[in-house]
Amino acid sequence: MHARSFPPGLTALLLILALALALANGAAAQIYKVTDEKNGVEFTDRPQSATSGKTVEKVELPTLNTAPATEVPPPQPSDEPAPQVAGPSVVITQPGDESTVAMGPGDFSVSAATRPELGNGEYLLLLMDGEPYGEPQRSGNWFVQGAMRGAHDLRVQRQSAAGATVAQSEPVRVYASAAMDV
Repeated sequence: MHARSFPPGLTALLLILALALALANGAAAQIYKVTDEKNGVEFTDRPQSATSGKTVEKVELPTLNTAPATEVPPPQPSDEPAPQVAGPSVVITQPGDESTVAMGPGDFSVSAATRPELGNGEYLLLLMDGEPYGEPQRSGNWFVQGAMRGAHDLRVQRQSAAGATVAQSEPVRVYASAAMDV
């Protein structure tokens, strides 16, 4: 059998590989470095005798640096309720709660944002004073026209394709007031 020679840069890699293999086997096997007359290097776990043009050296492997495993205590039961996983949501972003809009014709804009974005078949429905204002729609923007003077409670419902309410915004109260003379 002919011994293989490796380039010098590959020598360190092979030494590391030999070390890893020795450790993986769990045995502290002796490793030998055999150098031939052309400075080709071979690592082996079989003892060899020095022959013409070859030198044999025992490779001393360093002792492993080990530490005992850290003991992790088991989790303790808690009196606190489990955190709620956030599901789909909708929030009215305009107008702000307790806003006042000048009466004039009683027109104002309503905007809502959803998280995550609406899925296939999902719609938004604006409720004003508990009643639907318009039809369900994919857009989160409405233009309310002709609101009567007084307080109006707005909510936006996120609805599934079947019309079931998936999420609902917190209420926002808007006051429509009489126009002021300037």
